Amino acid sequence: MNFMQLLQSLDDLLYEVMSWLVFFPITLWRTVTPPLRIMEYADRELHDLPEKQYDDTLSPPMFLLLALLLAHMLELALGGGVNPVVENNTGLAAYVDTDSKLLLLRLVIFSIVPLVVATALLVGLRQPVTRERLKAPFYAQCYPAAAFALAIGGGGLLRHQLPGAASVAGVAVILAAIVAYFAVQTAWFRRHLRRGLPVAAGYAALSIVGGITVGILFALLFV
Repeated sequence: MNFMQLLQSLDDLLYEVMSWLVFFPITLWRTVTPPLRIMEYADRELHDLPEKQYDDTLSPPMFLLLALLLAHMLELALGGGVNPVVENNTGLAAYVDTDSKLLLLRLVIFSIVPLVVATALLVGLRQPVTRERLKAPFYAQCYPAAAFALAIGGGGLLRHQLPGAASVAGVAVILAAIVAYFAVQTAWFRRHLRRGLPVAAGYAALSIVGGITVGILFALLFV
C-alpha cells in the first residue's frame, strides 16, 4: 500500500467514524418509534446490494456494538473504576485483561438473546435453522437488543453509581426496559407466527428467559 492509498483509507475510516455521530441517534430514534418498523426494515435491507444496505441507518450489529460502547464509556465517565472482570486474573477472565476485550465479551453476551429469539422464530415457523435463514431474524433482533442494552446499562449506572432518587430511577429504567423488550418480542412473534397473543407471549418469554440464562451462564465463566 502506497502513501496515497493509506491516506484514502484513513479518509474513509474518518468519514465512517464521524458518520456514526449522525446515524447512531437516527437509528436509536427509529428503533424506539416503533421497533417493529425498523425490524422489518432490517429484513428488507438484506435483499439489497451489499453496497446499498443500511445506507440511512447503522447496520444492526454495528448499532449493537456502538450501544454497548456508549454504555461502557458512560460507565468509565461516571467513575466506575476498573471492572472486576478485567481485574480478575484467574480462569477465563485472565483473557479479558483490557476494556476492549471486555467490550467484545459484552457484545457476545448481549448477542446471545437475539440469537436465541431468532432461532425460536425459525422453530416456531417449522423452518430449518440454517445460516441463511437465521441471518435475517438475527439482524432484526439486534436493533431492539441494542436499545435494551443501552437502557439496562444506563439504569445500572444510575442504580450503582448515584445515590438516592437516582438509584430508584435506575431500577425503574431497568424494569421499564424489560417490560418494553418483552412487549416488542411478543408483537414480533405474533406478527411472524400469525398466532394469538398467548402463544406469541409464550414464545417471547421462553426465548428471552432462555437467552438471558445462556448469557448469564456464559458470563459466569469469566467471573
